[in-house]
Amino acid sequence: MSTTGTTGTTGTTVTTDRGPVGGERRADGSMRFLGIPYAQPPVGDLRFAAPVPPEPWTEPLDATAYGPTAQRRPFAEITTIPEPTVPGAGILNLNVFTPDTAPTAALPVLVWIHGGGYVAGSAASPWYDGAAFNRDGVVLVSVGYRLGIEGFLHLEDAPDNRGVRDWIAALEWVRDNIAAFGGDPAKVTVAGQSAGGGAVQTLLAVPAAKGLFRGALSVSGAVPRPDGPEVARAASRLLTARTGVPATVTALRDLTDDEILALQDRLAEPGPDREGLPPMLALAPFADGELIPLPVLDALATGEAGADVPLMLGFTEHEFTMFPAPGPEGPPLPVLLGGLGLDPARTDALTEAYAERGPEQLFGQALTDATFRAPNLAVADARAAHGRPTWLYEFAWCSPAVGLAFHCVDLPFAFDLLDAEGVPAVAGDAPPRRLADAMHRAWVAFVTDQDPGADWPRYTAEERATMIWDAEPRIAADPLSPVRALWLD
Repeated sequence: MSTTGTTGTTGTTVTTDRGPVGGERRADGSMRFLGIPYAQPPVGDLRFAAPVPPEPWTEPLDATAYGPTAQRRPFAEITTIPEPTVPGAGILNLNVFTPDTAPTAALPVLVWIHGGGYVAGSAASPWYDGAAFNRDGVVLVSVGYRLGIEGFLHLEDAPDNRGVRDWIAALEWVRDNIAAFGGDPAKVTVAGQSAGGGAVQTLLAVPAAKGLFRGALSVSGAVPRPDGPEVARAASRLLTARTGVPATVTALRDLTDDEILALQDRLAEPGPDREGLPPMLALAPFADGELIPLPVLDALATGEAGADVPLMLGFTEHEFTMFPAPGPEGPPLPVLLGGLGLDPARTDALTEAYAERGPEQLFGQALTDATFRAPNLAVADARAAHGRPTWLYEFAWCSPAVGLAFHCVDLPFAFDLLDAEGVPAVAGDAPPRRLADAMHRAWVAFVTDQDPGADWPRYTAEERATMIWDAEPRIAADPLSPVRALWLD
């Protein structure tokens, strides 16, 4: 592979192993290369196949605009994170933000996997711009991948976990090409939020991903439970039972995007026939016995999966607390909490522990604990028990816009993008600069040195030191013990 091509005042060209790409130089001197294909468009016979490397090209590829996104519609009309939908077939693309394209730069690399419940989300979000990381000597790569039915539905005649295979293909592209953009392929940290944080934990449990990254950063990681081939097959059977469409490549390959989305909507509908499926994330990575040998949380609990990979992980204090329980027509609260795994005694304990939340927020806080805080705390505890390098945090700064430390509000601080589009709506007009400085500095240190800094000690079985990200960041000793007592002990 050749390395650097030409540079100019507004443009720059870099040669990858498939061909040259032309990006743009920005006013601060950094460069960005957008929409670079790491695999062929998944259409026709490739729609449900494992990713295939792109065909080579000779003329410079225009990489000055974001490429197509797998997202064809966002979760809602207004989402916390601005998540543009870009039409087109070539959704298996990535974006590179770099301060220096010299191969000798050998800069650390952060590979970012977006969230969106494995059915939505966009790598083209302005919240994922790499400008601040470039300023601090880090190359940032953001990745698009197949979502929903195309990425994760079990089909008898197709490889499982196609979205996971996309992440691996993107990491292989980074390994083979990032030196041409000034990055060091031996200094890659994989990171993501929500479904992207779940992706990070999944990759730790995937043997085929071993060696493609040296560090992992899981932000509000969401991993489905239960997780296994029987659950995946149950989801496929439910789709067919509800729609009459067989869960096969033959039946699905030529459907339009709108038809695929309609099938997903039917699969997501509540009903007694969903028994055996997780309450959320029915279309998500699952232990198929091959690519993912064991359920992810089980693999991480052994201390062996990702044993040699430093891991920073955490969550916000009130991820889903704002979500109310269903109205009078829905199941009563004890039934809902039982569905999250709480027996009557622990339901009473939860009500007492979160008395200040009030009944209108109690279910949302329980959902926050069950989906994010307890599973990630369990991962941290398991790794600490085996002496694995781990750092745990809780983001506790409450936005004045909502009065809670809710899902996604931490990202503009970590990316140091407090002026980005949409941030004032979720973080107010004067989010604390000190918090952004401290949080971003810790991320840069972790990506650079695999340690967030001397003021943040490792999470160990003895101390359980936890970073509390607030207007005044601080270290606390085992502040999540009530969560452990409610959900894990």
